[in-house]
Amino acid sequence: MLAPPAAWVHLDWVLVVVVAWLAIGVVGVFMLRRFRFVAVVLFPIGGALSLLLLGVALSAAFSPPEVAVLPLGLPGLPFHLRLDSLSAFFLIVIGGVAAGVSAFAAGYFRKGEGTPPGLICLEYHVFLASIAMVVIADDAYAFMVVWETMALSSFFLVIANHRIPEIRSAGYLYMLVAHIGALGILLCFGVLQANTGDYTFTNMRAQHLSPFWGSVAFCLAVFGFGAKAGILPLHAWLPEAHPAAPSPFSALMSAVMLKIALYGILRVAFDLLQTRIWWWGVLLMSVGLATALFGVIFSTVQVEMKRLLAYSSIENVGLMCVGFGLALLFSAYGMHALSALALTAALYHVLSHAFFKSLLFCSTGAVLHATGERSLGKLGGLIRYMPWVAWPTLIGALACAGLPPLGGFVGEWLLLQSFLFTTGLPSSFLNMLVPVVGALIALIAALSGYTMVKYFGVIFLGQPRDEKLSRARDAGTWERIGMLWLAGGCVGLGLLPNQVIGLIDPVTHLLVADGLARTVASSGWLLVPVSIERASYAPAIFLLGVIACFALAFLMVRLLYHGRTRRVPPWDCGYPWQTARMQDTAEGFGQPIRQIFEPMFRMTRELPTPFDEQPRYRVTVQDPMWHWLYLPVAAAVERLSRLIGLLQQGRIAVYLMYSFVTLIVVLLVVKI
Repeated sequence: MLAPPAAWVHLDWVLVVVVAWLAIGVVGVFMLRRFRFVAVVLFPIGGALSLLLLGVALSAAFSPPEVAVLPLGLPGLPFHLRLDSLSAFFLIVIGGVAAGVSAFAAGYFRKGEGTPPGLICLEYHVFLASIAMVVIADDAYAFMVVWETMALSSFFLVIANHRIPEIRSAGYLYMLVAHIGALGILLCFGVLQANTGDYTFTNMRAQHLSPFWGSVAFCLAVFGFGAKAGILPLHAWLPEAHPAAPSPFSALMSAVMLKIALYGILRVAFDLLQTRIWWWGVLLMSVGLATALFGVIFSTVQVEMKRLLAYSSIENVGLMCVGFGLALLFSAYGMHALSALALTAALYHVLSHAFFKSLLFCSTGAVLHATGERSLGKLGGLIRYMPWVAWPTLIGALACAGLPPLGGFVGEWLLLQSFLFTTGLPSSFLNMLVPVVGALIALIAALSGYTMVKYFGVIFLGQPRDEKLSRARDAGTWERIGMLWLAGGCVGLGLLPNQVIGLIDPVTHLLVADGLARTVASSGWLLVPVSIERASYAPAIFLLGVIACFALAFLMVRLLYHGRTRRVPPWDCGYPWQTARMQDTAEGFGQPIRQIFEPMFRMTRELPTPFDEQPRYRVTVQDPMWHWLYLPVAAAVERLSRLIGLLQQGRIAVYLMYSFVTLIVVLLVVKI
């Protein structure tokens, strides 16, 4: 039965939003091809519901846990729900990002693009409802039902333009990896219930598994949820699915769905498992570091917009896993304050990445619609024709590069600070290893900045590389509203770090029994993670310094140069006949990184011959994991399928013989 409404007010409102999203999807089915109604009525209503969810989650973050039992599902298997501070934090991520993406989607869709708009509306809002239900599910049965609903609805969103064979292939790969991960999650829950037959999370919290079975459950959770998060080597679906999906869905998948997978790792490792072993943290840090390095290096050499952002998402997921691993390591040694610092850094990055990556995917969609081009090599100079897209994109790119005073900087700065305190670990090996990981994270941050300079510079700066780019139209009203909301989130997360840490503090108290809110509250306008003698950061002072520099430059020009403006061509190196094709290209920009890390790539070169009428040189960079792991596994499965296919003879006598032999074997086994 349902609990009395007064006992779970916030949970009640979350369910209202979920049901309302599903209702919007049903209305979309009845308005299957009413493009204007779906775009300017249903999607904005969905965005307004996202704002309601955001408000409810902000209130629930500081409230005691709320539980309920819904009479749904199978007999004896109702849905158990729980809304605690961890669930509330991820509902904040869902509501905050979905509000901006829904507004952007209202102006994004065009007639005649793939799936009918009403069906897209259904898939979109079922996806939102399912991810909200995932974070409040409190038993394995409810969790897997809504988890698979999320996977299925996102699959249909990926193949929205299903008439293109490459998109269908990307959707197949995504669904395959998703179901492999789901098997790992199911096995994890099977271990956590400790042979009690009770699959509620409350029962799992009460079990005290041995170190062996606890390690088995942890590794299964990392495998299962890591497949959905895109960690190495289960990342292969992500660079294929993100470019295939329409941009609003790519934004939600990168900004929200990947975080829901990380939520699963947090829920198992810090909440359901009562034991923590130091090597769990080392394992998660190692996997996260390899994922981050792989993602950032591959993002630097991409020449397609959405594929570049997809590899960037792999990098950021890796950084979050590094933070979670470091928190596990500290927690295993009873260093709760430092564990809270590392966990706060990772959760801060979860929130900031959700805003800046969704903003970048939305701006990429606006550029794609305005120009019809995906390739960076065919773009350029769009800041003149699409300023409403360019300036929010610049904010998102700076946040992704980890530059102050934006949200991306705070999470990475806190993560680096947490690595500086690892000298207190009781193991000399770890005291040597962890600072090396911190140094590699600094390298990753630098390469991320390099990638964002390439992304923004090649698309918006310089001269248009094609004549048709001068006819590009700026974003519409709804698209502007969505991008400005997400850009505002990037700025707010950068300027209000103490308030955001106060929001994260209940989560760290729940998971590691400590937090940073008391420390940062006593530091006033400074962000002080441990003590002011060790480190501090003042975003307000930094912002005032930037404003003062711009104001001083403006005054100097006005006073000394009398405000005169003189427009001249850029320096041409003594060669005045330059064209737009002579600008630095995306391939040329990434060539130094490609040469340094060449052993990590699988490259094919297309060289010109003397007989070519239009000679060209092309380098294709491929993921070596395809050839090292995925293609051999696919070949092995195909060979096994052929062997099993030999059993299918098509003759009833052969099938009767199979049944007879099986019966004899079973009788012999039972007798023995």
